[in-house]
Amino acid sequence: MKDYSTDRLRNIALVSHSGAGKTSLAEAMLYVSKGINRLGRVDDGTSTLDFDPEEIKRQISIDLALAPVEWNDHKINILDAPGYFDFVGDMIAALRVADGAVIVVCASSGVEVGTEKAWAFAEKYNTPRIIFVNKMERENANFSRVVEQLRSMFGPKVVPVQLPIGNAQEYRGHVDLIQQKAYLWDQNKVTAGDVPADMADEVAAAREALIEAVSVTDDELMMKYLEGEALTDAEIASALAVGSKTGEVVPVFCGSATANVGIAELLNYCIQCLPSPAETTDVGIDTKTNEEVEIKTSDPTLNALVFKTLADPYVGKLNLFKVLSGTIKSDSVVYNVSRGREERIGQLFVMKGKENIPVNQLGAGDIGAVAKLQETNTNDVLSVKGSTVMAKGIDFPKPVMTMAVQPLAKGDEDKIGAGLTRLAEADPTFKVEKSVETSEILISGLGDLHLEVMCSRLHKKFGAETKLSLPQVPYRETIRGKVKVEGKHKKQSGGRGQYGHVWLEIEPGSGQSGDQLEFVDNIFGGAVPKQYIPAVEKGIRETMAEGILAGYPVVNLKVTLFDGSYHSVDSSEMAFKIAASMALKKGFMDANPVLLEPIQNVYITVPESFMGDVMGDLNKKRGKILGMEPKDGNQIIRAQVPLSEMFKYAIDLRSITQGRGSFTMEFSHYEELPQPLAEQVIAASKKAEA
Repeated sequence: MKDYSTDRLRNIALVSHSGAGKTSLAEAMLYVSKGINRLGRVDDGTSTLDFDPEEIKRQISIDLALAPVEWNDHKINILDAPGYFDFVGDMIAALRVADGAVIVVCASSGVEVGTEKAWAFAEKYNTPRIIFVNKMERENANFSRVVEQLRSMFGPKVVPVQLPIGNAQEYRGHVDLIQQKAYLWDQNKVTAGDVPADMADEVAAAREALIEAVSVTDDELMMKYLEGEALTDAEIASALAVGSKTGEVVPVFCGSATANVGIAELLNYCIQCLPSPAETTDVGIDTKTNEEVEIKTSDPTLNALVFKTLADPYVGKLNLFKVLSGTIKSDSVVYNVSRGREERIGQLFVMKGKENIPVNQLGAGDIGAVAKLQETNTNDVLSVKGSTVMAKGIDFPKPVMTMAVQPLAKGDEDKIGAGLTRLAEADPTFKVEKSVETSEILISGLGDLHLEVMCSRLHKKFGAETKLSLPQVPYRETIRGKVKVEGKHKKQSGGRGQYGHVWLEIEPGSGQSGDQLEFVDNIFGGAVPKQYIPAVEKGIRETMAEGILAGYPVVNLKVTLFDGSYHSVDSSEMAFKIAASMALKKGFMDANPVLLEPIQNVYITVPESFMGDVMGDLNKKRGKILGMEPKDGNQIIRAQVPLSEMFKYAIDLRSITQGRGSFTMEFSHYEELPQPLAEQVIAASKKAEA
């Protein structure tokens, strides 16, 4: 593959609702440009970009995939992003490094939730975009209906540049409104011809609407249009290019990826209507001043952002990056500004699906990959030593669903730990931790499918088979009453015996100390010798850690040692520790013991039309609504909800809001668990012990 100057590059993210045909479109682009010699199919598991076994099995894109397309002396780096909600992190990463986007919409399904999300993320990153209405040959395909939906949802700047000739089974090509030519599809061949006579009026009206939309990009053109002068094809095309790049116009095209119709024209318009990296500016932070700075492709200093990491047990890590400025070369040394470490660059690659194509260097604006960097992960910045400028990283969504991982085979714990760590390094939306309280391995992600895929990869790549289960809730135990209780440990079995005797007063703590136990030594007269008092406290703390009511840690206690006795020969630290434990266990059960459950602060973003259903569901989950506030056309619901009710909330919210809702949560505090539920937890604990 030859080198291309920055102005000859296009980095284009393909984004959409799952199933709209992004990967098929990328496949068709590769085929038309002769990047591949056979048109693969997602349904057959033969596509270039959906090559992972999980993708082939499920027939959906899971990972962000790359492919370079050479077309009309330009290089188009295609970033094929997953459309399924659980893998939205890769869509965000693609839009962060892309200079333009193609939003793919199914001609029969129309605008879907994933379309809305793709648009919203493109807006967030100010990514210029065009729309491709795919699957025009499908049953129930209707281009006009889809355009109406797009304009209703995203405004009048959405404007067709092509009109289909026929829909569904009658689809046979399209009319280009700028060129006023018909491109007819016949037996895998496309021929240019005149506009069909029966479409003349429709084409004239659509061309007028296009001219009106693009004329706003230039004052002279606007005046010319308002004065009734005709705009030339070249003027319309130029204005369309300007408007698309500034976001004032979003052009709509049509075709079929699987039938290979409209793809060459789309490639032409990608070059014409979407900017090169040279026409864009990235934003970084000067680490010395903490101020924002512009990063231009013309800057000579290397600045490259790692936007994706792939984990492989054999190859090791593979880091995908975009060169924002400067040049990166094979067999060189770079400086990881994020970690303050030098990294040795071996062979650079450009990726075409799973194929790695070696290159000697990559210039500003280009996208590539490098293997086996020791310290570098996603969101790290590669530069030169001494550079203080860091590109802004990618704002990945936080995990919202947590499950416990259990090995199916003994001795796999180490494999599971190492494998999950590798997978977490590759995916910033996936987290792994070991619960200190329950000793469970917990994995967190963006949904149930996300976690299932990770466990499947753990098995296939690292040889560890697992099952998923709901995590244990980290309940706490405490008391509401106050008691005085005696604990006596006396044992005589020949020789030296054991003797420890204490009187304790047990009551709720003040709750103001970070220490869960407030221990008070109130012994006078040596009833309990001073050398044994630390053992009393130790016995209490150990018993609190083990739990009394249901095996959960005891919190917020005040324990006063006020009396006891000892034996000059038989007393020992162990005896007093046991006596204190006995007293605490007995007194705890007499002091109105209760279970406490963790409560989460939950922030839910939903369209207003779903608010009633969401709040009704929160009430069913024992949630408390704290307030609401509008934001960006949505409503943010603030609530407090028990953790036990939130483990599968990602699935519930998706169902209630048709995928339009999102949420975050964080720990708030502990509250008393209602008695009926507490009894269930206690019973389950006793059953497990038995």
